[in-house]
Amino acid sequence: MAYAIGPLPLDRLFGPVTQATAALTRLDERLARSTVREGFIQRQHFADAAAALWVEGELVHLEDLVLHDAHMDIRTPTHELTRAHAVLRARRQIFARASDWALSGEGLRQLTGRGASVVEVRGSRERQGASFEEGADEAASSAEQDALAQEFAEIDALLARSRNVLAGIEAGPKRPATDNRPTLVYDLDWNEDERLAEWQAVLQATKDLPAVLRVALLIDAWTEIGVLQHAPWLGPLLGAALLRQTGTTANHLTGLHAGAQKIPRERRRARDKVVRLLAILETIHATASAGLKEHDRLLLARTQLERRLRSRRTSSKLPRLIDLVLARPLVSAAMVQKELEVSRQGALDLVGELNLREITGRKRFQAWGAV
Repeated sequence: MAYAIGPLPLDRLFGPVTQATAALTRLDERLARSTVREGFIQRQHFADAAAALWVEGELVHLEDLVLHDAHMDIRTPTHELTRAHAVLRARRQIFARASDWALSGEGLRQLTGRGASVVEVRGSRERQGASFEEGADEAASSAEQDALAQEFAEIDALLARSRNVLAGIEAGPKRPATDNRPTLVYDLDWNEDERLAEWQAVLQATKDLPAVLRVALLIDAWTEIGVLQHAPWLGPLLGAALLRQTGTTANHLTGLHAGAQKIPRERRRARDKVVRLLAILETIHATASAGLKEHDRLLLARTQLERRLRSRRTSSKLPRLIDLVLARPLVSAAMVQKELEVSRQGALDLVGELNLREITGRKRFQAWGAV
């Protein structure tokens, strides 16, 4: 059944939409001229990735996520940790690309794991054969590569059909390529392509609505449709990408999972659609409000840390350490050693000069942060 958009009780939604929009705009404008913008963005990536698993009922320690991202795990990574790192990578990928990339056809293919496009195949084959194409006419070469990519695609499809025939599997007319996934993990009757197309129809149908209300509808539609079996966290990320695309949050990618932690699950998963929409709008407002407080806290921390730079040599590594500490929820001696290219003892001495707080309470594998 298709997701029903309306009618919407605008009298109940207008106030929360206005408040959420104002809070997001205030935070984005403050970040546009902030000296801690990069640190705030990186910290928000980590916090939102950990919160995405928390919303699903899994616990991922922020310390483990930071160390895993730096390839410095102190214990064997769990399945939940690898999923949180996937969310972290997706957020970084969305923010590193153009603002309209995530919701484009190419962006959705990559983020949802639908496979590489013909353009990517053509580009890879052009790079492989670059040494043979020097001096050739550019238009003729492009046409030749298009034809070659199409031929390779036809050969791959033929081989896939042949394998199915040999295995005694009937090939359906529109059987998706993901049918080869293990049935122990995936439900093969769960047609993700059709569900994604249904969600994209909602995206197109809401194009005339205010950005924040549109995001609330899209996040609710992603959850109700159940687009991807194992990536419910992608919906809020696409909603944050839409806010960035519309210019509401042009200077950052808002972390909606972190805001969802403050909303009771009963409201987020209520049967009444209006209650769910109000919960999402409250999530957006809570995210922006928490972001403003976090930004002010980072500004204060930077001011206090920079006081220790007085009478220091211009070649001192302390300014770089301050940037590293503000860009990560925590740092270890190995991270400081790798980033600043100093010895382990030198890293410990730099941490001691800034008088950072040790936050693990351990004697070994210690970590520090600007708390």
